[in-house]
Parts: sequence; structure tokens; C-alpha cells
Amino acid sequence: MSYLWILLAVSVAVSAIGWKFFIYFFSVGYGFSIAALAVTMFIIFNPVITASTALLCAVMVVFGCRLGGYLLMRERKAAEYRKILRDPSLEKKKPIGVVITVWIFCALLYVGQVSPVAFRLGNTAAGVRVNDTWAWIGAVVMILGVLLEAGADAQKSAAKKVNPKRFVDTGLYRIVRCPNYLGELVIWTGCLVSSFGAGLSFWQWVIVLLGYAGIVYVMFSGARRLEIRQAGTYGDDPAYQEYVRKTPIILPFIPLYSVMKYGWLKA
Repeated sequence: MSYLWILLAVSVAVSAIGWKFFIYFFSVGYGFSIAALAVTMFIIFNPVITASTALLCAVMVVFGCRLGGYLLMRERKAAEYRKILRDPSLEKKKPIGVVITVWIFCALLYVGQVSPVAFRLGNTAAGVRVNDTWAWIGAVVMILGVLLEAGADAQKSAAKKVNPKRFVDTGLYRIVRCPNYLGELVIWTGCLVSSFGAGLSFWQWVIVLLGYAGIVYVMFSGARRLEIRQAGTYGDDPAYQEYVRKTPIILPFIPLYSVMKYGWLKA
């Protein structure tokens, strides 16, 4: 599995943008790392690429470029978001050991996230018989997740243009309070589904499941940070209190309305 070292090197190189601004390890560096990893897989495994695995890679490129570009544009255009990014707790200089640890963790996580597709391609190249149906199913689920995330971002941007001082509770935000994070969960669940029928070994499954568990943790941790920030901004608004009381935070139809009290989600 020497290709994993190549993917890790690419992930380390692209996510290094976080050295410019620490939060970029998790945001801009995240999106562009996923896109770069997908392109790298396509190049490495070009001889065995099928229509379904090409689609999986393409969805990752679209996801990563859209997310990275969106975050950069939001930082440039939205004064409120720039204020959040320039929060003193984020700008405070981190010890070099902490920065390196976060950098390597992020690089490993991003490789773990794309590993279902990498292992499917690697096993195909090694002559392992794979079931292409699961790749198609996974790709369709990922596309739905990308559409959900992009739609949530677009709806929030539109709502904030109308009333930048109010929380967003329209459109997809009527279903859950963090539909963009829900979209991410759908994307990586689809990627996980593409692992099925790919002839994965025990250790390949370990890497795949660690990558999936990692991004699920990151999404719930992000939802917790957002909840804390919004509680500080809108907590005295009765309409916001009612919204929080009735709308699940990230998973639809599951009565999980708050994760603020779960300190183990702090990242």
C-alpha cells in the first residue's frame, strides 16, 4: 500500500496552508486537500479507473474545490465571518508542537476519509475482484451530500444578506440547525458505502472506519462550537430559544437538540 504514503505526502503539503492561518488546517486546507487527494488517486490509478471510481474522485474534487473556494470568498466578503476568524482565541500564537500535531492529525484524517476509494482502486490494481455496484451507490449518496451542503451554504448566505443580525431558520435550516454539517456526514457516509464489495482487508477496514469516525467527531465538534457561539449571540432571543427547542442540531428526526454540554466534543 505504498500509494498511501504518496497520498499522505500530498495531504501534508496541501494542508500546510494552515501555517499561514491556524484555522485553515480545518477549513480551506481541508477542502483543497480532499480535492488534491482525489486528483492524485486518479493519476496513480488511471490504468484501472472505472466510470464509478472516476465519479467518486470527481465528486471529491467538486466538494473540495467548492468548500475551499466558498470559505475563502466568505472570509473576503463577510465582515461578520472575518470577525469570527480573527477571534483572539484563534489568533493567539500556538506552541510549535501543537501546530505540528494538528497539521499531521489533519493530514492523516483527510487520507483516512478518502481511503475507501483509494483501497478500492488499490485492490483493483492488485487483481482483487470488486463489486462496482457499491461504488455507484456511494457516489450517488456523496452527490446528494454535496448538494445538501452547497444548498445549506447558499441559503445561509442569502438569509444573512437580508438580515445579517438574525439567526437562520429558513429552508434546510428548518430541518436541522446545521444542515451543512449534515451534508458532510452524508458525503462521507457515501464514501464509506463505496468500501463495500471492494475486497478490503482487516487493516484497510481499520483505516476506513477510523477516518469515518474522525470526520463524524469533527462535524459534531463543529456543531458544538457553533451552538456555543450562537447561544452567546442569540441566546436572549425568545424566537431563537424556541428554534433550538424544536429543531435538532444536526441529525433530522432524532431528538438531539444540544451538544453544548458534551465536553468530550471539544476540539
